[in-house]
Amino acid sequence: MTAALTAKGLEKSFGSLIVASDIAFELPVGERCALIGPNGAGKTTLINLLTGMLQPDSGQILLGGEDISRLPPQRRVRMGLVRTFQINSLFPRLNPLEAVTLAVAERRGETRDFLRRLATKAESIEEAWGILKSLRLDGVCYRETRELAYGQQRLLEIALALATRPKVLLLDEPAAGVPKEESGELFSVIDGLSRDLTIFFIEHDMDVVFRFASRILVMVSGRLLLEGTPAEIAADERVREVYLGAAHHG
Repeated sequence: MTAALTAKGLEKSFGSLIVASDIAFELPVGERCALIGPNGAGKTTLINLLTGMLQPDSGQILLGGEDISRLPPQRRVRMGLVRTFQINSLFPRLNPLEAVTLAVAERRGETRDFLRRLATKAESIEEAWGILKSLRLDGVCYRETRELAYGQQRLLEIALALATRPKVLLLDEPAAGVPKEESGELFSVIDGLSRDLTIFFIEHDMDVVFRFASRILVMVSGRLLLEGTPAEIAADERVREVYLGAAHHG
């Protein structure tokens, strides 16, 4: 079966600073894969390479077997590779149902005169409602976005991404800023999404990573140190030394 997302020999440097060196991995369809590593390891740079915000110096990125290495970000989104949006500055006065309906309508090409004719967009509204319900946001769908709890705002970012109908969803620290007691719930909602959807996420909270990732990639100094199941990663001395040890010592 074709992998959902494949990286082959990705290289990127800024002058003498190497931020990605021979990065190669495959994400099977439906996998929940975590990317971990110390600060400055190059994790967000890798997400930027995958999404097209940065161009690799060499290497290939395949989405469902198609080479997307040179495509601009918007083309990648339309093909199904999506990262979450930061929504705090977007739609602060819209409620979640309006915001997600707008995103669905954008994908369907219905946004001209959209807000004037919101009530006529029954199919877009119904799809948006379904997305919000899948993320347990249906109970707050009429509250203004700016009034939502921070964890709910992060879920709304994911709802806006889901409105594009992604095949692969990239999450850069989805629990950042979310109170510790809420992050487990946030990830249980994410984990409950369709198994047709592949999820690749950066996360610093090791409790969350080991509970929800089916596979973990460990990145250090622009390179992938190793990959494996949570049990394999937890047992690896190099990870304990490079990352988990550092985390446990502050």
